[in-house]
Amino acid sequence: MERQKPNRGYLVAGVVLLAVTVALQAVARGGGDFATWYAHTVYPLLVGSIGRLSGLFPFSVVEIGLYLLIAGCLYDTVRNLRTPLRLIFRAVFLCGLLLFLYTVNCGINYHAAAFSEYAGLETGAYTAEELKQLCEFLVEQVNATAEAIEADAASGTKADGTTEKAAEFRYQGQRRRWQQEGILAMKAAAEQFPVLDGYYPKPKELAVSWILSVQQLCGVYSPFTIEANYNGEMPDYNIPHTICHELSHLRGFMREDEANFIGYLACILSENRAFRYSGYLTGWVYAGNALAKQDRNAYAELTGELCDRARTDLNENNMFWDRYDTKVAEVSSQVNDTYLKVNLQTDGVQSYGRMVDLMLAYYGNR
Repeated sequence: MERQKPNRGYLVAGVVLLAVTVALQAVARGGGDFATWYAHTVYPLLVGSIGRLSGLFPFSVVEIGLYLLIAGCLYDTVRNLRTPLRLIFRAVFLCGLLLFLYTVNCGINYHAAAFSEYAGLETGAYTAEELKQLCEFLVEQVNATAEAIEADAASGTKADGTTEKAAEFRYQGQRRRWQQEGILAMKAAAEQFPVLDGYYPKPKELAVSWILSVQQLCGVYSPFTIEANYNGEMPDYNIPHTICHELSHLRGFMREDEANFIGYLACILSENRAFRYSGYLTGWVYAGNALAKQDRNAYAELTGELCDRARTDLNENNMFWDRYDTKVAEVSSQVNDTYLKVNLQTDGVQSYGRMVDLMLAYYGNR
């Protein structure tokens, strides 16, 4: 049997894709308006086509695609062990294709104008007293929304002890509704911030959320299929904010600090109490951590004012993530830190802390 010759077409196509990718990255990083124009002109067309196609499937296309890709690569490697050049050419093509898709569906957007420019939010230096006032506001809102949720649950209680309304929280069946509620929350935010308007495919829970848990990730945006995916293993309160966070990437805002803030905005502007609770409690976690570094006594006092439900949810959240505080999570954090810096988020994972400045600016503009 004649041995198959390496197909140089894979090599040529791979090199071309890599060259185009490098050129697009260079232009995007050049400091001009190309990235901003692309993020809000070309990218929405990709969301409306690739994202819409992926959205037709009830499962995460990228998750299933990952499993098939791994299986396919292993099969192809075994099948072509005697033709290493063939494997190399195909590997070059695969790398070129994935990097090209990453760049056009995600990478360019990292260099677009910040959401704060569209929202008219100017961040600056804030006093410890201003931070304390924000935290007091967040604690009040957390307690108020938690009380409203509990009231809904009580009013829906049946004789058999089950709840007709299901209370929106601590009820697995509500999670499917949250997928649509996340889209509605983003559209509600778009009424105040038109740059968030547009088509949103349904966010999806990973079938094997453990993959995210071991990396201590709440969710992930897939640039290859333009999908918003989230970790279904997490405690309930985390999920609404994570859904909105990942959906914000589909509007061209890739920076994690801004995605966190957009997720917060979408949640607190939602008509759904579960989303508002998730937004305010997540906001408290970020702002509270910042306050703890500035004024430990004030932080302790406000923590004591949180309602029982909020303290229980936060304790359950800590216990959940502590289970995955392993070497894998440490490596994942280092990889994520490098990834953010490569995309010019120079503070690495510390850039998540900028969400507090954005919340302070938004709180001050009320």
